[in-house]
Amino acid sequence: MPLFHASPKDPADKALFDYIHNIFGFYPKNIALYRVAFTHKSVAAETVGNYHVSNERMEYLGDAVLSTAVADYLFHTYPTQPEGFLTEMRSRIVSRASLNKLSEKLGFGDYIRHTPDVGSNAHSMGGNAFEALMGAIYLDRGFDFAKHIIIDRIVRIHIDLEQLQTTDVNFKSKLLEWSQKNKKSTVFKMLEEIGEGHKKQFHVQIVIDEQPYADAIDRSIRGAEQLAAEKTWKQLFGEN
Repeated sequence: MPLFHASPKDPADKALFDYIHNIFGFYPKNIALYRVAFTHKSVAAETVGNYHVSNERMEYLGDAVLSTAVADYLFHTYPTQPEGFLTEMRSRIVSRASLNKLSEKLGFGDYIRHTPDVGSNAHSMGGNAFEALMGAIYLDRGFDFAKHIIIDRIVRIHIDLEQLQTTDVNFKSKLLEWSQKNKKSTVFKMLEEIGEGHKKQFHVQIVIDEQPYADAIDRSIRGAEQLAAEKTWKQLFGEN
């Protein structure tokens, strides 16, 4: 199957077309799918009835594709590890924080279409587009091709599995232990719940002795607490 397809005439589509090739090594067949993947709901155009074309539906699909591809890869990479280990590793790879960082590293921000006033959604806009892009690749090229891109162009290049295994991610426990030892009052404050169903996210902030510290957003309360705790720990004690 040839990897080259005719370049779109629209300048914005052509820029996205070339970007996909430069980052992931292939040319899109249907550029419209990728345009949708990079369209935030804040600029979505209404088409039929109340349906707006944005990356939300594609994000739902991409989440499943990404999770399945990573699960399969980990299952075969670690043939003797138990289910708990595989689940934790997958969680770390596909976490909102990880996808946000990947999208930033890969320059997604230059291609996501959104209004300037996206507010709290800005925290997760890149990660959402990342999942939506996986959905676009799946729809454009099928699961096997999407899996190849996820594993060979993302996981093997941008994810250090050894470091991921040894990273102490339980910053919440560390922060609570430090608080108890130093007689500090540390509270994990829920600021807001964003969205519903599959899209629901939790916005949590750390408050120490009634002083606000870092905040974070994630799909689970536990994830948001861990991210906020990690940021706070680094605020208090530095990156190391």
